[in-house]
Amino acid sequence: MEENTKEIAKMLENIQNIDISKMNMETLTERILDWTINSGIKLLIGLIVISLGFKIIKKIVKYFTVFLEKREVDITLIKFSKSLITGALKIVLVMSTFAYWGMNLTGLAALVASAGVAVGLALQGSLSNFAGGFIILLLRPFKVGDYIQAAGYEGLVEQIGLFYTTLVSVDNKEILIPNGILSNGSLINYSAKETRRVDLKFGVGYEADILHVRRVLRDIVDRHELIIDYPEPFVGLIEHADSSLNFVVRVWCKTPDYWTIYFDLLEQVKIRFDEEQISIPYPQLDVHLNK
Repeated sequence: MEENTKEIAKMLENIQNIDISKMNMETLTERILDWTINSGIKLLIGLIVISLGFKIIKKIVKYFTVFLEKREVDITLIKFSKSLITGALKIVLVMSTFAYWGMNLTGLAALVASAGVAVGLALQGSLSNFAGGFIILLLRPFKVGDYIQAAGYEGLVEQIGLFYTTLVSVDNKEILIPNGILSNGSLINYSAKETRRVDLKFGVGYEADILHVRRVLRDIVDRHELIIDYPEPFVGLIEHADSSLNFVVRVWCKTPDYWTIYFDLLEQVKIRFDEEQISIPYPQLDVHLNK
């Protein structure tokens, strides 16, 4: 009898345990279902909104860029505005999604504000580059398509971004220069003016007829179609060097024609000097020995 009582008590205990487990499972299932309905769907909708929003922003920026191009807005301003607007719209979209998810943006803003000093110190270089981009856009020391030399590099300006300016070198290398350096340092803009002067120096032997040499150089200059007449070209004797008489040739041209004229004159002068039997001396040293 006593053994039967123990078995019955054990069975009741097992039944109670089963009920408790069932109750816990039911509670867990209800919580999962409640989270899925209230939060999970909102999370999924938010992610979909961000994904679609990024694609819509891309199209909006593209249409805006086309609009500016039709209005013949400067390409430098177009590319800079494109980067700025894309970043701003994406930030607005993400913050709006956070608000939809029920995040406290006021608390987030307070957190960002409290960390602002630390972030500012950590990103001093980036903030300087960002401000430099605005200075370049405002003062316009150069624009996209100009050939510049700065920070020890030179190349064609391909893009002025929010933080960096991209140059392409003559051998097609991509060069990134921080905007902060460009806005605060010295630079040479070879494309800023419509015309440039080509300066070349040619040496002839002391036995040469300098009047004949000058006539030959002047004839070469006058025959070149890309050299402009004003300012007037200059050809003259500039130096009595150790081994040669040096003539200088200074001619003006349109900026895009600079290198064409530079190399043409070097080649044509050598050809004409050979035809006119004008010697081009090379450095030499006479040594006298006393017996």
